[in-house]
Amino acid sequence: MSYRRRLALTDLAVLVVAVGLAHALHHVVPGATAGSATARTALSLAIVVAWMVGLAVARSYDPRVLGSGPIEYQRVFDASWKLFSVVAVGAFLVSAAGVRSYLLVTLPVGLAGLLAERFLWRGWLHGRRSEDAFTTAVLAIGLREQAERLIREMNGRPGSGYRVVGVCVPVGEVRAGDEVAGVPVLGDLATAGAIAAQVGADCVAVSGSDAITSDVVRRLGWELEPVGVDLMLTAELADVAGPRITVTPAQGVSLLHVDAPRFAGPKFLLKAVMDWTGAALLTVVLAPALLGIALAVRLTSPGPVLYGQDRVGRGGRTFRMLKFRSMRVGADAERTTLQEARNDGAGPLFKQRDDPRVTPLGRVLRRYSLDELPQLFNVLSGSMSLVGPRPPLPAEVSRYEARMRRRLLVKPGLTGLWQVGGRSDLPWEECVRLDVYYAENWTPFGDLLILARTAKAVFGGQGAY
Repeated sequence: MSYRRRLALTDLAVLVVAVGLAHALHHVVPGATAGSATARTALSLAIVVAWMVGLAVARSYDPRVLGSGPIEYQRVFDASWKLFSVVAVGAFLVSAAGVRSYLLVTLPVGLAGLLAERFLWRGWLHGRRSEDAFTTAVLAIGLREQAERLIREMNGRPGSGYRVVGVCVPVGEVRAGDEVAGVPVLGDLATAGAIAAQVGADCVAVSGSDAITSDVVRRLGWELEPVGVDLMLTAELADVAGPRITVTPAQGVSLLHVDAPRFAGPKFLLKAVMDWTGAALLTVVLAPALLGIALAVRLTSPGPVLYGQDRVGRGGRTFRMLKFRSMRVGADAERTTLQEARNDGAGPLFKQRDDPRVTPLGRVLRRYSLDELPQLFNVLSGSMSLVGPRPPLPAEVSRYEARMRRRLLVKPGLTGLWQVGGRSDLPWEECVRLDVYYAENWTPFGDLLILARTAKAVFGGQGAY
């Protein structure tokens, strides 16, 4: 069974449960009129069918976004709220009875269920893709350097869903038995269409060069059309997310617009609301754990429960970041001596895997990032965000290059791409790249995905010491 069919069947099951729940609880929803059983059943079936159609129309089953994360979730969310906006307006206009239970029960339950099962399916899909299943076979066309970069990005990241199976290069660069990054060179540009059909490629990825003119691309598209092979044009845009890219047709040419990153406006107001609400809920839910950890720290080693450290926040402003104390008192004074002996951290970061200053309880807290929980109070005070770049020390910021300072354009986060991507095991350059990418391309759904991935990273204890 294809992945899309499995996904559609699971979506249908979730919607049937969500609608059935509203159907069963209509009598306990405040202000919901009962109506006849036949009318409720008809409305339930209509909502399920309309929701499935909405998901399809929103292209949430598009193979190009399946397993992608934020884009797929955004399409599910858009299809859901648009459907129920129409349902709410329609019910108001015709004075339909019994709709309130669907708005108050079906929408939140169904949307949460859809996002949850798609998240689970995404994890399963990435696992299968690492075994070369459910992948899109790609024929890369372009210069060797361009093809090598594409192979490194696609074949080096199984979760992308793409796998380069062959390369076509300009005529002068073809050599018998040659390879590019372990992928065979199968021919030149003139034979690319025939080769794509021969090797069973699902799509052809074209990188621009002097040899690949618009006429060459047009003819290639004509050759690929009869055999059902897709044509992709790769853009040399490093670390620019899709929402910032717009294609505008002009006279005889398509213009690729790249929006400048924005660091203010309604989207950041929404982030502030999400941060405060999420931090408040987490603080209430985790209150017993916070009290228990505080008591454990106090009883197992002398010194204060909390440790405050100056960190640099948005715009270069310094704030006091809170943690549960995981080291012995006076640990800061020993840092210089330890740093001279060995530093396991990346770049200007100082870390030691077997840091002698860490208390026995502190090792457990740090392994599972429990020492970071008091930063919820930093989020509530507005100095931090739930998701954002890693909060740096002033000494680190003093050594920043211009590119690194872009991390300071947004609030630092309790978690972020650096944490879900490997935490302290990441090279410094990758830490910087992830933080800058987040600062310039973050989305609300991206934040939710990072929070979900953080739970997995924390429980796994990978890269934390």
